[in-house]
Amino acid sequence: MQLPDMNLLIALDALLDEGSVVGAARRMNLSPAAMSRTLTRIREAIGDPILVRAGRGLVPTPKALELREQVRDLVEQAAQLFHSARVVDLGSLRRRFSIRANDFFIGVYGGKLSDAMERQAPHCELRFVPEGDGDDEALREGRIDLNVSNTRPPMPEVKVQNLFSTQFVGLVREDHPLLDEEITAERFAGFSHISMSRRGIARGPIDTALNALGLERRVAVIAPSFHAAMFALPDSDLILPVPRETLLSVRRLGLKLRSFTLPIPLPTIVLSQAWHPRFDNDPAHRWLRETVKSCCDETWLAAQP
Repeated sequence: MQLPDMNLLIALDALLDEGSVVGAARRMNLSPAAMSRTLTRIREAIGDPILVRAGRGLVPTPKALELREQVRDLVEQAAQLFHSARVVDLGSLRRRFSIRANDFFIGVYGGKLSDAMERQAPHCELRFVPEGDGDDEALREGRIDLNVSNTRPPMPEVKVQNLFSTQFVGLVREDHPLLDEEITAERFAGFSHISMSRRGIARGPIDTALNALGLERRVAVIAPSFHAAMFALPDSDLILPVPRETLLSVRRLGLKLRSFTLPIPLPTIVLSQAWHPRFDNDPAHRWLRETVKSCCDETWLAAQP
């Protein structure tokens, strides 16, 4: 079945509302002659005169009166369809947003993000998915909305936005003997360390930097998350390297820990959010991305020394 030109629906709405070819032409920025030809096409498509001459004006036929409300509703629905591609009613939105991130991001930024969602989109749900869950196709297949990481997902089509850059600092208990003297690379390497690794890997950039100085550290503990490792510090002489923003969690929790600048050069870490292009123009997803970025900007400023 061949559908008629849907532009005729808009023209019919204008004609029924104006009751005049001239008025409808003016509304649609057409000439009266062009609108008259459009009325002819409408009559042919519907099989009814729609508007008939009555003295010097036009009056709607019974069929036109029957269609008036239906036509108006359809035009308004179409307008809402295109308008909804640009805006979203957050107050009534019901949706679960899934973000894959590590415990550092969740601990530092999860509260702010949850608070923003509670205020702006109170019927939505925030779900964090742990890194390393093995579901490499989750982003592509829509099972997660965002992947927050310092590595880009192995999919060429994903969109990526940098959130912030950070450096690692050292974290120890507040009366740790390392703090008694100048913290040199040699003294730093002389104490046992905690390595944070979801996959159980003990070595990384810190070891590379130490090896370049002819030094080697002992990794005594490998923990699956930064916050789990952090709670092991008060009862030991262990050293834990953490992203600088983790210090916000230390202060909030009132932990008796001290931070220090690492005595070795390490590369800057850039955390980014990645999403699949299918969500690029989705207004709710765009709001999520903008909210994540805003929360990161605020927290990053608060964490600066």
